Amino acid sequence: MEGVVSVFPSEGKSSLHTTRSWDFMETLEGFNGHDKDFIAQNASYGADIIIGMLYSGIWPESKSFSDEGMGPVCKRWKGVCEEGEAFNSSNCNRKIIGARYYLKGYESYYGELNVSYAYRSPRDHDGHGTHTSSIAAGRPVSASFLGSFAGGTAHGGASLARLAIYKVCWPIPGPNPNLQNTCFDADMLAAIDDAVADGVDILSISIGATGKPPRYAADPIALGTLHALKRGVVAICSAGNSGPEAATVVNLAPWVITVAASSIDREFDAPVVLGNGAVIMGQSISQYNEKMRKAYPLVYAGYIFSPPSLMNINRQCLPNSLAREKVEGKVVLCLTGTGYWVAKGAEVKRAGGAAMIIGNGEAKDNSFPLVAYVLPASAVSRRQALQIRKYISSDRNPTVVLGRSRTVVGVTGAPALAPFSSRGPNSVEPNILKPDITAPGLLILAAWSEVSSPTKFDDDHRIVKYNLYSGTSMACPHASATAALLKSVHPQWTSAAIRSAIITTATVNNVHGEPMVDEAGGMAGPMAVGSGHLRPNHAVNPGLIYDATYADYLLFMCASTNKEIDPSFPCPKRPSSSSDLNHPSVAVTVPSNGSSTIAINRVVTNVGQKPARYEVSIVEPLGFSVKVQPKILQFKMQGEKKKFQITISAKSTVAGIRKVPFVSGSFTWYDGIHYVRSPIIVNVA
Repeated sequence: MEGVVSVFPSEGKSSLHTTRSWDFMETLEGFNGHDKDFIAQNASYGADIIIGMLYSGIWPESKSFSDEGMGPVCKRWKGVCEEGEAFNSSNCNRKIIGARYYLKGYESYYGELNVSYAYRSPRDHDGHGTHTSSIAAGRPVSASFLGSFAGGTAHGGASLARLAIYKVCWPIPGPNPNLQNTCFDADMLAAIDDAVADGVDILSISIGATGKPPRYAADPIALGTLHALKRGVVAICSAGNSGPEAATVVNLAPWVITVAASSIDREFDAPVVLGNGAVIMGQSISQYNEKMRKAYPLVYAGYIFSPPSLMNINRQCLPNSLAREKVEGKVVLCLTGTGYWVAKGAEVKRAGGAAMIIGNGEAKDNSFPLVAYVLPASAVSRRQALQIRKYISSDRNPTVVLGRSRTVVGVTGAPALAPFSSRGPNSVEPNILKPDITAPGLLILAAWSEVSSPTKFDDDHRIVKYNLYSGTSMACPHASATAALLKSVHPQWTSAAIRSAIITTATVNNVHGEPMVDEAGGMAGPMAVGSGHLRPNHAVNPGLIYDATYADYLLFMCASTNKEIDPSFPCPKRPSSSSDLNHPSVAVTVPSNGSSTIAINRVVTNVGQKPARYEVSIVEPLGFSVKVQPKILQFKMQGEKKKFQITISAKSTVAGIRKVPFVSGSFTWYDGIHYVRSPIIVNVA
């Protein structure tokens, strides 16, 4: 049929990627008390920018979505407030200006929705959609988690932006449906089409493929957001939670901003005092029991196995693995590995344990397995867990006292990459770097559904209005809010211009000016963080931008997939390289069996002061030389464009350089005020 772009089965292979963060980013940018909320104030906090949220719905009664003091809805809005179970038109207001839900794809596969664990309406039963919506555009409210953690004022980055809700994700039927959601292709495409027609400015999509990412022509999010881009809509997506393994990043189209997750400068220190006097500083966001002030017997789950073949199962505290007579009234040391972290706490509680210490069981991961466990619990790193095990082995009657947790702000080393954040390279098109940036995604405080527990675990019956939650899903709306603010300040900018401003102004350093690190303490390179950490205030004035049109992305698709995505735009017989897309980062592929030289082209547009003179500085990838011509760009006016060429040459045979899949560098244009930085990736095929 005319107008059909691509045909593929509608599958449920996509899932949700599952305060202090905005203040922390101002600290990272150097705004220590002065010029606070600089970009937000200049953008009127995103007033009249419409953010479309594709998630699990919304809990409209949350104070984060109050419309107090907000003006009338802008006339360009064409959407509706769709009624359904426990949701009617009165649940929309001048903040939540529209809400829809989509489940035809879901019900065609699973049958009629079981309304005992999901609302047949835009109302959020899961919590995920409410959380991400308030990160992006929540009003300032006094909030904390479980009454004592992370207390303060929680707000979204664009607190006066309007929200349009598109519920596309639903529980997977099974023994614990609240833990797993699925989002069907047909439902997502229908939602994106409606969002574009409704008049949204930003699409925030914390959803991505599970398993191997689809090719662009069969990727519903890629195709839907390409259509949205044609109408000027900016699309932001999460990178996925399958890290730290390589090539796990999803949402790989160059026209979306793909966001990794990193930490903020806040911890929840909880001392673990061993019977030998050693004090280990763990982390805890679990409710404290005053009885834990006394010493309790301490056991390691791996030492109480029977038979010996079950040692690996027992040490992970998997369901029904612990014997009550061996753990009752004791503090149990468990290790991560197989299964949900929260389920390990539930197993200790089932067996009568008084509390749990949970240690990281991953060999190269020294992070803390921190969630709101269903019993008193402290999380410790792998190194600390080994120290505790050594103490248990050396003492005939080991004991421990678990101290009360306290919220600590201003910790060193932030931001650091979250261990779960998915990594590159791009498995669909290696000549496009993904992820693009990183943003706060670790233990972010935001609004929550009041019918969902903080862990979403069936045995967890606690109810919270605000939850500490982690995932690239939480990082995504930070970038979505930034895009909304940029759209407000620069309404004439294209989607590509906003994406360029965010990418080229990111930083690769932490608050101390040192390189960002990953979960193992190594440097977090571009395959982990893309161009670096989001800096909203810098993005408002990037100096130069790399712009691109809808036609440019169609040419890219011709080069990358050799397929015509738009019937009105036939592919040329000899399309240019996919590396030549005018993208704010550079990625090329060279053969490993010999020397190679690759030349690629870029065009920058001056959006800073006039006149302007930019010089280039280069950090060469190991084993390669990089030349940029011309080395100096002179601009006489705003809006003026300048071309330049980047030539990347192997200094010797690639095979002799290093036996690694890629090397990285960067180049930066500098005029005395602006640093316009682009990472360089050389993939060795």
